[in-house]
Amino acid sequence: MGSVARSFWLERLERVWKRVPIVWLSGVRRVGKTSLVRQIPKALYLNCDLPSVAERAADPEQLLSTVRQPTLVLDEIHQLPDPSRLLKIAADTRPGLRVCATGSSTLAATKKFRDSLTGRKQVVHLVPVLVEELPAFGIADIRRRLLHGGLPALLLEDEPDAETYSEWLDSFFARDVQELFRVEKRAAFLRMVELLLRQSGGLCEVTSLARACELSRPTVMSYLDALQITHVIRLLRPYHGEGRQELLRQPKVYAFDTGFVAHARGWNDLRTEDCGLLWEHLVLDSLLSRPAPPEAHFWRDKSGREVDFVLARGRGVADAIECKWSAKAFSPKALAAFRALHPKGRNFLVVPGPKEPFVLRVGELSVTVTDLSGMVAALEK
Repeated sequence: MGSVARSFWLERLERVWKRVPIVWLSGVRRVGKTSLVRQIPKALYLNCDLPSVAERAADPEQLLSTVRQPTLVLDEIHQLPDPSRLLKIAADTRPGLRVCATGSSTLAATKKFRDSLTGRKQVVHLVPVLVEELPAFGIADIRRRLLHGGLPALLLEDEPDAETYSEWLDSFFARDVQELFRVEKRAAFLRMVELLLRQSGGLCEVTSLARACELSRPTVMSYLDALQITHVIRLLRPYHGEGRQELLRQPKVYAFDTGFVAHARGWNDLRTEDCGLLWEHLVLDSLLSRPAPPEAHFWRDKSGREVDFVLARGRGVADAIECKWSAKAFSPKALAAFRALHPKGRNFLVVPGPKEPFVLRVGELSVTVTDLSGMVAALEK
Protein backbone atom coordinates (compact mmCIF):
# COMPACT_ATOMS: atom_id res chain seq x y z
CA MET A 1 0.00 0.00 0.00
CA GLY A 2 1.37 3.42 -0.96
CA SER A 3 1.46 6.56 1.12
CA VAL A 4 -1.92 7.22 2.71
CA ALA A 5 -3.28 10.76 2.44
CA ARG A 6 -3.40 12.32 5.92
CA SER A 7 -5.81 15.18 5.20
CA PHE A 8 -6.70 15.78 8.86
CA TRP A 9 -3.07 16.52 9.73
CA LEU A 10 -2.30 18.47 6.56
CA GLU A 11 -5.20 20.77 7.44
CA ARG A 12 -3.81 21.14 10.96
CA LEU A 13 -0.47 22.28 9.57
CA GLU A 14 -2.15 24.78 7.26
CA ARG A 15 -4.11 26.30 10.15
CA VAL A 16 -0.94 26.71 12.22
CA TRP A 17 0.96 28.41 9.38
CA LYS A 18 -1.72 31.06 9.25
CA ARG A 19 -0.56 32.15 12.72
CA VAL A 20 3.17 31.36 12.93
CA PRO A 21 5.91 30.56 10.38
CA ILE A 22 7.31 27.45 12.06
CA VAL A 23 5.57 24.17 12.86
CA TRP A 24 7.39 21.70 15.05
CA LEU A 25 5.86 18.31 14.19
CA SER A 26 6.56 15.97 17.07
CA GLY A 27 5.58 12.39 17.75
CA VAL A 28 7.00 9.01 18.58
CA ARG A 29 9.26 7.10 16.24
CA ARG A 30 7.47 5.65 13.17
CA VAL A 31 4.19 7.42 13.86
CA GLY A 32 4.30 8.73 10.28
CA LYS A 33 5.98 12.14 10.49
CA THR A 34 8.15 11.69 7.40
CA SER A 35 5.30 10.29 5.31
CA LEU A 36 3.12 13.22 6.36
CA VAL A 37 5.61 16.00 5.57
CA ARG A 38 6.35 14.45 2.17
CA GLN A 39 2.67 15.07 1.34
CA ILE A 40 2.96 18.84 1.90
CA PRO A 41 2.43 20.48 -1.51
CA LYS A 42 5.21 22.60 -3.05
CA ALA A 43 7.71 21.91 -0.29
CA LEU A 44 11.48 21.48 -0.33
CA TYR A 45 12.23 18.37 1.73
CA LEU A 46 15.59 18.05 3.52
CA ASN A 47 16.56 15.02 5.61
CA CYS A 48 18.81 16.33 8.39
CA ASP A 49 20.10 12.82 9.08
CA LEU A 50 22.18 13.11 5.88
CA PRO A 51 25.73 14.54 6.19
CA SER A 52 25.23 16.56 3.00
CA VAL A 53 22.22 18.33 4.53
CA ALA A 54 24.08 18.96 7.79
CA GLU A 55 26.90 20.52 5.77
CA ARG A 56 24.48 22.84 3.97
CA ALA A 57 22.77 23.77 7.25
CA ALA A 58 26.10 24.94 8.70
CA ASP A 59 25.56 28.12 6.64
CA PRO A 60 21.87 28.90 7.22
CA GLU A 61 21.84 32.06 5.08
CA GLN A 62 23.30 30.25 2.08
CA LEU A 63 20.90 27.31 2.49
CA LEU A 64 17.86 29.57 2.80
CA SER A 65 18.88 31.61 -0.24
CA THR A 66 18.45 28.47 -2.37
CA VAL A 67 14.89 27.77 -1.20
CA ARG A 68 12.44 28.66 -3.97
CA GLN A 69 9.44 26.73 -2.66
CA PRO A 70 6.89 28.32 -0.27
CA THR A 71 7.53 25.61 2.35
CA LEU A 72 10.75 24.17 3.77
CA VAL A 73 10.66 20.78 5.53
CA LEU A 74 13.54 19.94 7.88
CA ASP A 75 13.07 16.30 8.81
CA GLU A 76 14.83 15.01 11.96
CA ILE A 77 16.15 18.52 12.63
CA HIS A 78 17.40 17.59 16.09
CA GLN A 79 20.28 15.79 14.36
CA LEU A 80 21.80 19.16 13.39
CA PRO A 81 24.44 20.70 15.70
CA ASP A 82 22.53 24.00 16.05
CA PRO A 83 18.94 23.54 14.85
CA SER A 84 17.41 26.52 16.66
CA ARG A 85 19.80 28.91 14.92
CA LEU A 86 18.62 27.73 11.50
CA LEU A 87 14.95 28.07 12.49
CA LYS A 88 15.46 31.54 13.99
CA ILE A 89 17.25 32.83 10.91
CA ALA A 90 14.55 31.35 8.66
CA ALA A 91 11.81 33.11 10.64
CA ASP A 92 13.68 36.43 10.82
CA THR A 93 15.09 36.70 7.29
CA ARG A 94 12.58 34.90 5.09
CA PRO A 95 9.14 36.44 5.71
CA GLY A 96 6.45 34.33 4.12
CA LEU A 97 8.51 31.12 4.20
CA ARG A 98 6.68 28.31 5.98
CA VAL A 99 8.88 25.85 7.86
CA CYS A 100 8.02 22.40 9.17
CA ALA A 101 10.62 20.82 11.45
CA THR A 102 10.19 17.26 12.68
CA GLY A 103 11.69 15.21 15.47
CA SER A 104 10.82 12.34 17.74
CA SER A 105 10.84 14.65 20.75
CA THR A 106 9.73 18.15 21.57
CA LEU A 107 11.94 21.21 21.33
CA ALA A 108 12.55 21.01 25.07
CA ALA A 109 14.00 17.50 24.79
CA THR A 110 17.48 18.62 23.81
CA LYS A 111 19.86 21.34 24.98
CA LYS A 112 20.65 22.03 21.33
CA PHE A 113 17.59 24.30 21.25
CA ARG A 114 18.91 27.37 23.00
CA ASP A 115 16.31 29.75 21.54
CA SER A 116 12.70 29.32 22.58
CA LEU A 117 11.46 30.70 19.24
CA THR A 118 8.65 32.33 21.19
CA GLY A 119 5.98 33.68 18.88
CA ARG A 120 7.56 32.00 15.86
CA LYS A 121 6.64 28.34 16.33
CA GLN A 122 3.84 26.05 17.41
CA VAL A 123 4.02 22.36 18.24
CA VAL A 124 1.73 19.87 16.49
CA HIS A 125 1.79 16.47 18.14
CA LEU A 126 1.15 13.67 15.64
CA VAL A 127 -0.62 10.82 17.45
CA PRO A 128 -1.11 7.26 16.13
CA VAL A 129 -3.76 6.83 13.43
CA LEU A 130 -7.07 8.33 14.56
CA VAL A 131 -10.40 6.51 14.23
CA GLU A 132 -11.59 8.96 11.57
CA GLU A 133 -8.48 8.15 9.50
CA LEU A 134 -9.13 4.40 9.36
CA PRO A 135 -11.11 4.44 6.06
CA ALA A 136 -8.15 6.09 4.31
CA PHE A 137 -5.99 3.18 5.50
CA GLY A 138 -8.54 0.67 4.22
CA ILE A 139 -9.45 -0.43 7.75
CA ALA A 140 -13.13 -1.10 8.46
CA ASP A 141 -12.85 -2.95 11.79
CA ILE A 142 -11.96 -0.72 14.73
CA ARG A 143 -10.88 -3.82 16.68
CA ARG A 144 -7.94 -4.09 14.30
CA ARG A 145 -6.87 -0.57 15.28
CA LEU A 146 -7.15 -1.49 18.96
CA LEU A 147 -5.09 -4.69 18.64
CA HIS A 148 -2.48 -3.63 16.09
CA GLY A 149 -2.13 -0.06 17.30
CA GLY A 150 -1.89 3.10 15.24
CA LEU A 151 1.69 3.18 13.96
CA PRO A 152 0.94 2.94 10.22
CA ALA A 153 3.28 0.02 9.44
CA LEU A 154 1.97 -2.04 12.36
CA LEU A 155 -1.65 -1.17 11.61
CA LEU A 156 -1.29 -2.52 8.08
CA GLU A 157 0.48 -5.78 9.03
CA ASP A 158 -1.55 -8.98 8.60
CA GLU A 159 -0.82 -10.03 12.20
CA PRO A 160 0.82 -8.20 15.11
CA ASP A 161 4.52 -9.12 15.18
CA ALA A 162 6.16 -9.37 18.62
CA GLU A 163 9.62 -8.79 17.15
CA THR A 164 8.50 -5.49 15.62
CA TYR A 165 7.39 -4.16 19.00
CA SER A 166 10.68 -5.24 20.62
CA GLU A 167 12.72 -3.71 17.82
CA TRP A 168 10.80 -0.45 18.17
CA LEU A 169 11.59 -0.27 21.89
CA ASP A 170 15.28 -0.96 21.23
CA SER A 171 15.38 1.81 18.62
CA PHE A 172 13.46 4.19 20.89
CA PHE A 173 15.95 3.67 23.70
CA ALA A 174 19.03 4.01 21.47
CA ARG A 175 17.97 7.05 19.45
CA ASP A 176 15.52 8.97 21.64
CA VAL A 177 16.36 8.14 25.23
CA GLN A 178 20.07 7.43 25.43
CA GLU A 179 20.88 10.12 22.87
CA LEU A 180 18.86 12.86 24.56
CA PHE A 181 18.74 11.91 28.25
CA ARG A 182 21.87 9.83 28.79
CA VAL A 183 20.00 7.07 30.61
CA GLU A 184 22.54 4.46 31.69
CA LYS A 185 20.38 1.70 33.18
CA ARG A 186 18.95 0.29 29.96
CA ALA A 187 17.44 -2.90 31.41
CA ALA A 188 15.77 -1.10 34.32
CA PHE A 189 14.46 1.65 32.04
CA LEU A 190 12.92 -0.80 29.55
CA ARG A 191 11.50 -2.85 32.43
CA MET A 192 9.77 0.29 33.68
CA VAL A 193 8.41 1.00 30.18
CA GLU A 194 7.02 -2.54 30.02
CA LEU A 195 5.31 -2.16 33.41
CA LEU A 196 3.79 1.19 32.39
CA LEU A 197 2.45 -0.36 29.17
CA ARG A 198 0.79 -3.12 31.20
CA GLN A 199 -0.65 -0.63 33.69
CA SER A 200 -1.84 1.81 31.02
CA GLY A 201 -5.21 3.27 31.93
CA GLY A 202 -4.55 2.79 35.65
CA LEU A 203 -3.03 4.78 38.48
CA CYS A 204 0.70 5.46 38.30
CA GLU A 205 2.31 3.92 41.39
CA VAL A 206 5.80 5.45 41.63
CA THR A 207 6.77 3.49 44.74
CA SER A 208 5.72 0.19 43.15
CA LEU A 209 7.62 1.02 39.95
CA ALA A 210 10.75 1.84 41.95
CA ARG A 211 10.54 -1.44 43.84
CA ALA A 212 9.84 -3.58 40.77
CA CYS A 213 12.64 -2.01 38.71
CA GLU A 214 15.12 -1.68 41.60
CA LEU A 215 15.41 2.04 41.07
CA SER A 216 15.30 4.99 43.44
CA ARG A 217 12.16 7.10 43.54
CA PRO A 218 13.99 10.17 42.09
CA THR A 219 15.27 8.01 39.21
CA VAL A 220 11.75 6.77 38.47
CA MET A 221 10.51 10.36 38.44
CA SER A 222 13.26 11.39 36.01
CA TYR A 223 12.42 8.43 33.74
CA LEU A 224 8.74 9.40 33.81
CA ASP A 225 9.72 12.92 32.73
CA ALA A 226 11.74 11.50 29.81
CA LEU A 227 8.85 9.27 28.74
CA GLN A 228 6.43 12.20 28.80
CA ILE A 229 8.77 14.43 26.80
CA THR A 230 9.17 11.72 24.17
CA HIS A 231 5.36 11.15 24.11
CA VAL A 232 5.54 7.48 25.12
CA ILE A 233 3.33 8.05 28.15
CA ARG A 234 0.81 10.66 29.22
CA LEU A 235 0.17 11.40 32.87
CA LEU A 236 -3.29 12.73 33.71
CA ARG A 237 -3.72 14.62 36.96
CA PRO A 238 -6.85 14.17 39.05
CA TYR A 239 -9.54 16.85 38.91
CA HIS A 240 -10.68 17.89 42.36
CA GLY A 241 -12.32 20.63 44.34
CA GLU A 242 -12.90 20.78 48.07
CA GLY A 243 -14.21 17.25 48.45
CA ARG A 244 -12.29 15.39 51.14
CA GLN A 245 -13.04 12.06 49.49
CA GLU A 246 -11.53 13.04 46.13
CA LEU A 247 -8.18 11.80 44.86
CA LEU A 248 -5.88 14.81 44.92
CA ARG A 249 -2.41 13.90 43.67
CA GLN A 250 -1.86 10.45 42.23
CA PRO A 251 -1.95 10.55 38.40
CA LYS A 252 -3.19 8.04 35.87
CA VAL A 253 -0.86 6.82 33.14
CA TYR A 254 -1.76 6.19 29.49
CA ALA A 255 0.63 4.68 26.97
CA PHE A 256 0.95 6.22 23.52
CA ASP A 257 -0.44 3.30 21.51
CA THR A 258 -3.00 0.55 21.99
CA GLY A 259 -0.95 -2.00 20.05
CA PHE A 260 1.92 -1.73 22.53
CA VAL A 261 -0.52 -2.04 25.45
CA ALA A 262 -2.06 -5.18 23.93
CA HIS A 263 1.40 -6.64 23.23
CA ALA A 264 2.63 -5.92 26.79
CA ARG A 265 -0.45 -7.64 28.20
CA GLY A 266 0.00 -10.67 25.94
CA TRP A 267 -3.28 -10.18 24.07
CA ASN A 268 -3.45 -11.93 20.70
CA ASP A 269 -7.19 -11.29 20.44
CA LEU A 270 -9.55 -8.98 22.29
CA ARG A 271 -12.38 -9.64 24.71
CA THR A 272 -15.10 -7.05 25.24
CA GLU A 273 -13.51 -5.81 28.48
CA ASP A 274 -10.17 -5.44 26.68
CA CYS A 275 -11.82 -3.31 24.00
CA GLY A 276 -13.26 -0.99 26.64
CA LEU A 277 -9.83 -0.23 28.12
CA LEU A 278 -8.22 0.34 24.71
CA TRP A 279 -11.18 2.47 23.56
CA GLU A 280 -10.32 4.93 26.35
CA HIS A 281 -6.92 5.40 24.70
CA LEU A 282 -8.51 6.27 21.35
CA VAL A 283 -10.81 8.81 22.99
CA LEU A 284 -7.80 10.42 24.68
CA ASP A 285 -5.94 10.51 21.33
CA SER A 286 -8.88 12.29 19.78
CA LEU A 287 -8.99 14.84 22.61
CA LEU A 288 -5.26 15.56 22.35
CA SER A 289 -5.15 15.81 18.55
CA ARG A 290 -7.41 18.86 18.37
CA PRO A 291 -6.08 22.41 17.99
CA ALA A 292 -5.33 23.96 21.39
CA PRO A 293 -6.59 20.91 23.30
CA PRO A 294 -7.75 21.56 26.87
CA GLU A 295 -5.81 19.78 29.59
CA ALA A 296 -7.42 16.41 30.22
CA HIS A 297 -7.90 15.21 33.80
CA PHE A 298 -9.67 12.28 35.38
CA TRP A 299 -11.76 12.15 38.54
CA ARG A 300 -11.77 9.52 41.26
CA ASP A 301 -12.96 9.37 44.84
CA LYS A 302 -11.69 7.25 47.69
CA SER A 303 -14.55 4.81 47.17
CA GLY A 304 -13.11 3.97 43.73
CA ARG A 305 -15.80 5.74 41.68
CA GLU A 306 -14.17 7.22 38.60
CA VAL A 307 -14.92 9.42 35.60
CA ASP A 308 -12.60 8.68 32.69
CA PHE A 309 -11.86 12.23 31.51
CA VAL A 310 -12.67 15.70 32.81
CA LEU A 311 -12.07 18.89 30.81
CA ALA A 312 -12.08 22.04 32.93
CA ARG A 313 -13.60 25.12 31.27
CA GLY A 314 -13.04 27.62 34.10
CA ARG A 315 -15.18 29.09 36.88
CA GLY A 316 -16.04 25.65 38.22
CA VAL A 317 -17.39 24.39 34.88
CA ALA A 318 -16.10 20.97 33.82
CA ASP A 319 -17.16 18.58 31.05
CA ALA A 320 -17.22 14.92 32.04
CA ILE A 321 -16.48 12.16 29.51
CA GLU A 322 -17.17 8.49 30.10
CA CYS A 323 -15.85 5.93 27.57
CA LYS A 324 -17.58 2.60 26.99
CA TRP A 325 -17.31 -0.05 24.31
CA SER A 326 -21.08 -0.43 24.59
CA ALA A 327 -23.65 2.03 25.90
CA LYS A 328 -25.25 -0.89 27.79
CA ALA A 329 -22.17 -1.06 30.03
CA PHE A 330 -22.68 2.48 31.31
CA SER A 331 -23.50 2.95 34.99
CA PRO A 332 -24.36 6.48 36.15
CA LYS A 333 -23.10 6.04 39.74
CA ALA A 334 -19.63 7.55 39.26
CA LEU A 335 -20.92 10.41 37.14
CA ALA A 336 -23.66 11.16 39.67
CA ALA A 337 -21.06 11.24 42.47
CA PHE A 338 -18.90 13.61 40.42
CA ARG A 339 -21.82 15.93 39.65
CA ALA A 340 -22.82 16.05 43.31
CA LEU A 341 -19.50 17.84 43.89
CA HIS A 342 -19.11 19.57 40.53
CA PRO A 343 -22.60 20.28 39.14
CA LYS A 344 -21.66 22.61 36.26
CA GLY A 345 -20.76 21.16 32.87
CA ARG A 346 -21.78 18.77 30.10
CA ASN A 347 -21.83 14.98 30.30
CA PHE A 348 -20.74 12.72 27.44
CA LEU A 349 -20.84 8.97 27.00
CA VAL A 350 -18.52 8.18 24.08
CA VAL A 351 -19.06 4.84 22.37
CA PRO A 352 -18.24 3.50 18.91
CA GLY A 353 -21.11 3.43 16.49
CA PRO A 354 -24.08 5.78 16.97
CA LYS A 355 -24.85 7.61 13.74
CA GLU A 356 -26.31 10.61 15.52
CA PRO A 357 -25.83 11.81 19.12
CA PHE A 358 -28.79 11.33 21.44
CA VAL A 359 -29.55 12.37 25.00
CA LEU A 360 -29.89 9.79 27.76
CA ARG A 361 -31.63 10.91 30.95
CA VAL A 362 -30.76 9.03 34.12
CA GLY A 363 -32.35 10.53 37.21
CA GLU A 364 -31.22 14.16 37.27
CA LEU A 365 -28.38 13.50 34.84
CA SER A 366 -28.52 14.43 31.17
CA VAL A 367 -25.89 12.49 29.18
CA THR A 368 -25.11 12.95 25.48
CA VAL A 369 -24.35 9.57 23.92
CA THR A 370 -22.13 10.01 20.89
CA ASP A 371 -19.24 8.66 18.85
CA LEU A 372 -15.83 10.34 18.65
CA SER A 373 -16.73 12.76 15.87
CA GLY A 374 -19.87 13.85 17.72
CA MET A 375 -17.87 14.40 20.91
CA VAL A 376 -15.30 16.54 19.10
CA ALA A 377 -17.98 18.59 17.35
CA ALA A 378 -19.77 19.23 20.66
CA LEU A 379 -16.56 20.19 22.49
CA GLU A 380 -15.61 22.69 19.79
CA LYS A 381 -18.89 24.61 20.21
